[in-house]
Amino acid sequence: MEPPAAKRSRGCPAGDEPGTGARRSRPETLLDLSAKRVAESWAFEQVEERFSRVPEPVQKRIVFWSFPRSEREICMYSSLGYQPPEGEQDTRVPFTRGLHLLQSGAVDRVLQVGFHLSGNIRELGAPGEPEQVYRVSISFDRCKITSVSCGCDNRDLFYCAHVVALSLYRIRHAHQVELRLPISETLSQMNRDQLQKFVQYLISAHHTEVLPTAQRLADEILLLGSEINLVHGAPDPTAGAGTEDANCWHLDEEQIQEQVREMLRARDSNGARMLILMTEQFLQDPRLALWRQQGAGMTDKCRQLWDELGALWVCVILSPHCKPDERSGWLQLLGSWDKLDVCPLEEGNYSFDIPSRQPALTSRTGSEDEEEVTGTSPRRTVFSRALQAGELHWNDSHLQRILASDSCGPSLTGNMGGDKPTFDPQGHPIWLGEPFPTACARVDTLRAHGYPHKALRLAYSIINTLRLQRRHQLDSYKQQKKELLQKGATCVTSTEGWVGHPLDPIGCLCRALLEACRVEEEPHNLFPDSAPEKRKLAYQHVPVPGSPGESYLALALEVALLGLGQQRALPEGLYAQDKVVRNEEQLLALLEEVELDGRLVQVLRKQAGLLLEGGPFSGFGEVIFRESVPMHTCARYLFAALLPHDPDLAFRLALRAMRLPVLETTFPAGEAHPNPLDSIVSNRFPRWFILGHLETRQCELASTMLTAAKGDTKWLHAVLASVQQNIHSPALLFKLAQDACKTATPASAPPDTMLLGIALELGLQVMRMTLSTMTWRRREMVRWLVSCATEIGPPALMSIMKNWYSLFTPVEAVTIVAVTGTTHATLLRLQLDTTGREELWACARTLALQCAMKDPQNCALPALTLCEKNHAAFEAAYQIVLDAAAGGLGHAHLFTVARYMEHRGLPLRAYKLATLALAQLSIAFNQDSHPAVNDVLWACSLSHSLGRHELSAIVPLIIRSIHCAPMLSDILRRWTLSAPGLGPLGARRATKPLGTDRAPLCQLLDAAVAAYITTSHSRLTHISPRHYGDFIEFLGKARETFLLAPDGHLQFAQFLENLKQTYKGKKKLMLLVRERFG
Repeated sequence: MEPPAAKRSRGCPAGDEPGTGARRSRPETLLDLSAKRVAESWAFEQVEERFSRVPEPVQKRIVFWSFPRSEREICMYSSLGYQPPEGEQDTRVPFTRGLHLLQSGAVDRVLQVGFHLSGNIRELGAPGEPEQVYRVSISFDRCKITSVSCGCDNRDLFYCAHVVALSLYRIRHAHQVELRLPISETLSQMNRDQLQKFVQYLISAHHTEVLPTAQRLADEILLLGSEINLVHGAPDPTAGAGTEDANCWHLDEEQIQEQVREMLRARDSNGARMLILMTEQFLQDPRLALWRQQGAGMTDKCRQLWDELGALWVCVILSPHCKPDERSGWLQLLGSWDKLDVCPLEEGNYSFDIPSRQPALTSRTGSEDEEEVTGTSPRRTVFSRALQAGELHWNDSHLQRILASDSCGPSLTGNMGGDKPTFDPQGHPIWLGEPFPTACARVDTLRAHGYPHKALRLAYSIINTLRLQRRHQLDSYKQQKKELLQKGATCVTSTEGWVGHPLDPIGCLCRALLEACRVEEEPHNLFPDSAPEKRKLAYQHVPVPGSPGESYLALALEVALLGLGQQRALPEGLYAQDKVVRNEEQLLALLEEVELDGRLVQVLRKQAGLLLEGGPFSGFGEVIFRESVPMHTCARYLFAALLPHDPDLAFRLALRAMRLPVLETTFPAGEAHPNPLDSIVSNRFPRWFILGHLETRQCELASTMLTAAKGDTKWLHAVLASVQQNIHSPALLFKLAQDACKTATPASAPPDTMLLGIALELGLQVMRMTLSTMTWRRREMVRWLVSCATEIGPPALMSIMKNWYSLFTPVEAVTIVAVTGTTHATLLRLQLDTTGREELWACARTLALQCAMKDPQNCALPALTLCEKNHAAFEAAYQIVLDAAAGGLGHAHLFTVARYMEHRGLPLRAYKLATLALAQLSIAFNQDSHPAVNDVLWACSLSHSLGRHELSAIVPLIIRSIHCAPMLSDILRRWTLSAPGLGPLGARRATKPLGTDRAPLCQLLDAAVAAYITTSHSRLTHISPRHYGDFIEFLGKARETFLLAPDGHLQFAQFLENLKQTYKGKKKLMLLVRERFG
């Protein structure tokens, strides 16, 4: 239906820009034209990242133009193309109702804050009822409405009339809407007092609604290291979408799916029609073609929507009451959609040429493990399961008997025809007619179409089938147990896992069983003015008819654990693996809603024991397939649930689940084990996209066990051994060590030294693992290890100092371990007496000397610093430096140590080291900006302050090492300014400055003159006219040096004459020389 035209100025066409009308006669400003284009295509986060500062008027125009401008789009999402009879307006359509509300003046208190629009809609109630006021909120981004909220709690497929009314008001009266920048911009302009007043007034106005949330946030902010303090900034719902956020019109997919299921449950034929409409609309999504072209996977939200559509179509096709021609028509539609190139694939991406081991759902008779596995599976779309369901039927006599009665029992023959058993030894019906996921799809279909009792009967039969198969599996395993344990490996027993399966078989059974046990409790609302709370779920035991001792609640727990504990191969593809994780978390969330009573605890203990004894059929078995899905998340739930009732079983189960076999490598006997990190890297198969997530869950399980084992020596050491064997990520081991340390050192109780020792052991393992690889977190890790050892006591601290070579690099050991371990704060913490302190210091000095010998270049100076207070150790460190100088220790490090020696008041040692550094140095004629220039000048100043003897000894080194004329000249002039030995470090042995006509300065003068002559010739060889001026200045400095000699005038004149004769071809340059020097 087309939206009716609003009243507008003459000449203004329908669907014009928001709030224009008479304004169209004037041309738009450049700011508005630019803001419109930016508002259409840029997320506001991009604008802020692109420009360091966005002026407030520009922000306001971008925000203004970001709201949708066409009524046609509002109409589409409030009617989805509904066409009333020609010439009529259907008042049931939300768009029509919203338009009437707008025209009747029902919209008021409209406010736009950033990218958030709010307002009140007043609507007349039924006769005799008061007027209703609905609060509406709309978020938008890039001219699309991205989310809506209305007080009417609309549960329809379309936008409600109140959302329509507010949207149309904003489009038609845009300039009448009060506009504010995002709230974060306003808050940034407030000072501390204003912010506090703002928060307190806000809480006061809505205390019954926001006070608990406000207190929780305040507690988290005040807690250092909390998650909220690790995040930079804070969320702002009015600030627009982020760069990575999806930009699409709001459509509540969950609401739509639930509506379809409600229609199916009511056996409303419109359910299938609505599903057809939805499917066709979603297949027209232009992104599907783009994703196919790029060979990329779609977004998670879109992927989950298609999964649900596929599941809904299975329910529709499997409908037990549909007519054959209806089913035929649906199957024809599905077949046509299935052939479309853009039809989403079951594995979640469009690269369907990859070989797969995933089995196909078949309709043939047989048990669930009679699955077809092919080397390369055909292209499977989200509709493939529904198409295969078209081959199934409900006319099997045994199936009909199961569905018909709760008291279905075996006949005299025991079977209902065929060669497959139909009852277990206890006389309970079983269903072996098809694979397990297909049978569970039948349960979901019966439940969806309004047959809850039949769904429960079939679910019970399926669970009996699983129990019977498990008994057969255990019997089989007992016969092969010895062989499998000797072999230490097994092949996968189920190529298609039940958790993460496209048909969600375990979820279907659990939801059907739990629904029968659900009791809704009315919430106790202490604040009548506050918003109503969501009803809490409670479950009660509902007995299974005809099966004394059985309850649907216990069966739900049993089947969930059976599915979660199944040993299965991790599927291929990122989406399939992500779905396994998500489905597992969904099932565990269902179980966590169930309060465990004594009866359920018994079920839990029994199932846990069976999982441990399940062999290759259980993910907790003694031997598992190398690429099977890990059990960490499931084990964490079981551990927490079992711990209060059976700690021994809880720990045994969790320790068994710690394995992550894909990271393990089996080495031939006698072959050395390589670096542990090498084995990890070589085994990180590209197929395991979620490996990082799995390792994190493994670490969380270990942390949970360590916390629970606090104070228990047996289990603490068992957990430590398991962690050291199974966790291979240094970062996660480090996190685990930190968590253990925090648990061991509560603020209000004495530390647990046993758990601290475990934390230290884990930290030591991290140090060994990362010693040869080095990570950017090593410094943090080393500092933490020292602090952990300090918490334990002096023996632990001295132990890591004595064994530093296997844990730290020399630099880490001498600059972090030794220094941190001997700080004043550490010594106070350790509460050592004088003897203890000296023992610790001696250990640190020994470490420092060892490090200096191993890496003198980087550790000599820290070692000297640590050994300052002990003469023998200091002398040893100094000797190490001297020996290293002979072995090639660089001049830069020698100069650094020499300066340190001077600072400590040891000028002769400083002089000795400076001469060793000069002996290694070489500064060419053109290196007047060499990095060692300042060090050389310092060394010359030091030798001059010590006296004539030291100065005379260093001159030959200067002449041999330095060939830069300006630098030699500078040294010479510095030495002639004062008498040697007059500095604060030297003794008074001379009364007047040295002359340049006598030794030792005469040799230095000769070297400087020679350097100027050599450098001049070198520069003139390739000089260009633009450097003539620089060269003349250079000659001026040379003359100053020449004139220091008694016959300097004559030498310089001869030098100039030689230049004029040699380079007489450079007439312009020689003319400049004559003008300057004659």
